[in-house]
Amino acid sequence: MIYQRVALIGLGLIASSMAHAMRANGLAGEIVGYAKSPETRAVAKELFCDRVTESAAEAVRGADLVVLAVPVGVMGEIAAEIGQHLAPGATVTDVGSVKQAVVDAVTPHLPAGVHFIPGHPMAGTEYSGPRSGFATLFQNRWWLLTPPEGCDPEALARLRQLIEGMGAKVDLLDVGHHDLVVAVVSHVPHAIAYTMVGVADHMRRVSQSEVIKYSAAGFRDFTRIAASDPVMWRDVFLTNKDAVLDILGRFAEELFVLQRAIRMGDGEHLHAYFTRTRAIRRGIIEAGQGLACAWRPRPGRRTSTARPVRW
Repeated sequence: MIYQRVALIGLGLIASSMAHAMRANGLAGEIVGYAKSPETRAVAKELFCDRVTESAAEAVRGADLVVLAVPVGVMGEIAAEIGQHLAPGATVTDVGSVKQAVVDAVTPHLPAGVHFIPGHPMAGTEYSGPRSGFATLFQNRWWLLTPPEGCDPEALARLRQLIEGMGAKVDLLDVGHHDLVVAVVSHVPHAIAYTMVGVADHMRRVSQSEVIKYSAAGFRDFTRIAASDPVMWRDVFLTNKDAVLDILGRFAEELFVLQRAIRMGDGEHLHAYFTRTRAIRRGIIEAGQGLACAWRPRPGRRTSTARPVRW
């Protein structure tokens, strides 16, 4: 056991998967949860929480680890609610995919003696809600931490031990560098996927539904992430807009070059470009990020058993 009491604020995919993983590996003594919705709290109590509370402030009392698993846009509001109720020496972390905005929103509300270590598990599925979690979601996935200057080394080591106990690989990044990196590997790909679904919807209206009817595996796989939680992604794009706009601009430049090569019939350029990008993709596979190490259960499934599946 690493933490005596863990408080999960927000009970969606990530928090529920953390609860299943902590329980499966004996990492926490008691798991307390809070969510705004009474229905979500009821499901969490049934499936993975020892206790659920009707307020975030009540949930964090006596917890030695508090996990903020709410949309980035409400992190500050939650931090303001729980700040005065945190136990001295407790660690607070989060699972948001933007870090600078979270640091700015949360830090002012935390009292002295509480250790804030922002985090970002690079794992997920297109499902959301308390029934979507499973214990092996984090297996062999990166979990990025952005500890502030002067971070307590014992608190960091303890949190790292928990994360590795859930099967993830931990890396430490500077806050600004983190936000730029995830704009490349996560945020802009989501933006493009949402855009392609919009294009497909437009084409459906002028092609008698053939675009949707004949969607090949490539289109389905590429746009799968466009089914992700719209509230979360709205907040991501608004809070990491500088990095996202930077990478979108670079993408537009690459797309223009590709467009020109196609228009000009420049097969040599296309072959060289696709060869290079194919090699990069193979590098991603070899780095272990091209395969999910867990299957994605249907929402409502109560088991946490896992099988490998390609993403």
